[in-house]
Amino acid sequence: MQQSMTVFLSGEIHTDWRDQIKEGCRSNNLDILFTSAVTDHEASDAAGDLLGHEEKSFWRDHKSAKVNSIRIKTLIKKCDVAVIRFGDKYKQWNAAFDAGFCAALGIPYITLHDAEIVHPLKEVDATALAWTSNPQQVVKILSYVLKQA
Repeated sequence: MQQSMTVFLSGEIHTDWRDQIKEGCRSNNLDILFTSAVTDHEASDAAGDLLGHEEKSFWRDHKSAKVNSIRIKTLIKKCDVAVIRFGDKYKQWNAAFDAGFCAALGIPYITLHDAEIVHPLKEVDATALAWTSNPQQVVKILSYVLKQA
């Protein structure tokens, strides 16, 4: 009997990796609820504006990070597994933090990144239950977990 699960998708927002995973899971008839941080860069950066205008960008970013953290921490705590994507264009410190948060809570996570950044991510990958290099591998793992349960 196939089960359902909630998967938190964390990491870079400049490619369509999330859509590839979602489509792959849909085409495999997997019952998965996907959650994520806000992926609209401008909206995420403006989250702190809800608390009033800031003259200095540091304080705007500081407030926005905290407001976004409410969403991220809540969704990570509710997920069954997280997929943490590291791209090559920007350093995703937020993704590394999400991986550490998952590790601290005992929430299983899968990393998704190219082989070129294996070395800088060795500690993150050491705690991951799988390292994948493309979204299709993530879909295969999720399919295995749900269909073999």
